[in-house]
Amino acid sequence: MKIDDLLKQPSEWLKGAGPDAGIVISSRMRLARNIKGFTFSDWADDKTREAVKDLCKRQIASSNFMKNALYAEMDKISPVDNLLLLERHLISREHLNNPSGKAVFVSEKEIISVMINEEDHLRIQVLQSGLNLISAWDILKALEKDLEAKLDFAYSEQLGYLTACPTNVGTGMRASVMFHLPAVVMTRQIKDILEAISKLGLTVRGFFGEGTEAIGNFFQVSNQVTLGHREADIISNLERVVKQLIAQEENSRKFLIAKKREQLEDRIFRAYATLKNAHVINSEETLELLSLLRLGVETDIIKDVKISSLNEIFIIIQPAHLQKMRNKKFSSQERDIERAKLIRNVLGGNTKNV
Repeated sequence: MKIDDLLKQPSEWLKGAGPDAGIVISSRMRLARNIKGFTFSDWADDKTREAVKDLCKRQIASSNFMKNALYAEMDKISPVDNLLLLERHLISREHLNNPSGKAVFVSEKEIISVMINEEDHLRIQVLQSGLNLISAWDILKALEKDLEAKLDFAYSEQLGYLTACPTNVGTGMRASVMFHLPAVVMTRQIKDILEAISKLGLTVRGFFGEGTEAIGNFFQVSNQVTLGHREADIISNLERVVKQLIAQEENSRKFLIAKKREQLEDRIFRAYATLKNAHVINSEETLELLSLLRLGVETDIIKDVKISSLNEIFIIIQPAHLQKMRNKKFSSQERDIERAKLIRNVLGGNTKNV
């Protein structure tokens, strides 16, 4: 499998399938693991990082879970390819920094990715569409069991699995869910909701995870601490909050349709018209407008657009995808023009000169 092959398939997290997929975009389960006897990645010298990479590469490649997987070393692929992996949520933003000694495995269907020498020696991730935390956890547990038979993970009887960041010590598990919450934002409940979430030991991040702000009404909610908490309890706590958020978003949508339908339809159809006809548009504006259009589709206000088409747009509007698809390096202004062309093409709007 090669990086260019990723352009030929939809990302797992944007399939628009699975339970509550109209509000829950994706579920992600991740484990942080380190190899006993080796310095943590951020403190290790180049020789140690290379040794960890080579050891992990051999063992991960031999796993049945990674047949036909993509393997890439971050300092041996282009900056555009690195960014493409980030845009598809297969690596973290941290994994782009100081690429020497860093690598990633991506399973054939993009359900599994394993980062080598990120903050920890291994960051093992499973992505599923919709609310599928248990399914993702089952896959992750099986893969981790397979790798633990091959690699000696750093473990303390008192603390659990040892990690670079103290908040990950214990299970080393991070469970997260990406939501689309436009109605909650429109009804101005989001601030109170986010404050309540933070009091429950959860954290909220933006579209691309840690260090990013929420745009396009997309929010990632995840557990903050693992020490002293069992995996099942972490998942149960997150699922309880997830179901409450789903209910709040559903109620907010019903309120808008019942009490403010004209205003809601006006915003949605204006967004649709802009996306179908714009000739220059940046990625942030695109996400904001796509959020409104997605809400229109999910509430049956818009009937001639498929969620699969919107999911395609979510991917192709990103800078690396634009450049890889056209095999050309674009300036920021050129990207905004090319992005508008592609959106018009997908939505069947003004396709002149596309």
